[in-house]
Amino acid sequence: MFSLSNFKRNSISLSIAALTALALSSCAGDNTAQVGSTTPGESNTEEASAPKSTSKLALANDTSLTGAGASFPAPLYQRWFVDFSNATPNLQVDYQSVGSGAGVERFMQNLVNFGASDVAMKDEEISKVEKGVLMLPMTAGSVVLAYNLPGVDELNLTQAVMIDILLGKITKWNDPKIAEANPDATLPDTNITVVYRSDGSGTTGVFTKNLSAMSEEWKTQVGEGKTVEWPVGIGGAKNDGVAAQIRQTEGAIGYLELGFAKSAGLNMAALENKAGKFIYPTDEAASQALAAVELPENLRAFVTNPEGEDSYPIVTYTWLLAYKQYDDPEIAQSVEAMIEYGLNEGQMISSDLGYIPLPDNVREKVAMAADAISPEYTIEVK
Repeated sequence: MFSLSNFKRNSISLSIAALTALALSSCAGDNTAQVGSTTPGESNTEEASAPKSTSKLALANDTSLTGAGASFPAPLYQRWFVDFSNATPNLQVDYQSVGSGAGVERFMQNLVNFGASDVAMKDEEISKVEKGVLMLPMTAGSVVLAYNLPGVDELNLTQAVMIDILLGKITKWNDPKIAEANPDATLPDTNITVVYRSDGSGTTGVFTKNLSAMSEEWKTQVGEGKTVEWPVGIGGAKNDGVAAQIRQTEGAIGYLELGFAKSAGLNMAALENKAGKFIYPTDEAASQALAAVELPENLRAFVTNPEGEDSYPIVTYTWLLAYKQYDDPEIAQSVEAMIEYGLNEGQMISSDLGYIPLPDNVREKVAMAADAISPEYTIEVK
């Protein structure tokens, strides 16, 4: 799997320190999460069983990798890094779920070995990183609108109605514009409470980029970004904080990653896509959306309000951020081996945890880019 001809193979019988399980608060009061933690949105690891793997990475010294960033892929990354560490003698990987904004900042400040963001870094940000930047899409997922409306198990939202709700122009659930798309639902005379991300968030960046593609009014009045000035609503920190706010607020609706919504047991709306069809968030519908966009050589592609009869309208890649150069050869080899694990064994459990496995052609492009990190390794895509 790896080319190790130039690397020492003497093994050292040291056991990996047990990884601490850190449960994230449902109200997101703590901004860190180590691998092995269980968060809202993370399926029980027994439900997603990856093939047993014995890593061929042979480290001469105890090595630790530290990463930080997006909460969107955190449940998946945490599972990957536990499995990869368990298969690799002398290696521990710690991933802190702090949000895309904070993750990019720590990466730019060289405080971590890798970062993670749901929004690809801008050219201006990349230019400030002396070691160079590789943006590697490692998985993809859907951003959903989850809601708390007892007695309403199915809900259709047109793009126009969704925008009006988020702008505060529609304030009651029994508004005629909502009722028109839901003739079989008994909609209550309940106030709508919008829940948004209060922290710098790639999920917010993805969501508002799509809203701007759907609505000129949203684009001019609010715009897009990791943080925006929300016209109405209440905030929650990270995906699990939004899930908690929705769960405890009758009449609430908010955006979050699919896996968190599923794990929290929240109802999710079927959203109108560009073709005018109401699409419920499924793996198949998300894959249809990804297929509508060609991934460029720099691996920075945004899927905004995609074409396709059966495409779910809000889908995104999420990027792992790596340096092009590492001072420590063992760190470089460990990062590359970790990426290879995610591209192979890691993809096999993605759908079980609410994420979209990467198409083979995308995995190959990512492997080719990441292969430059360490000259001692050649990544193999299985």
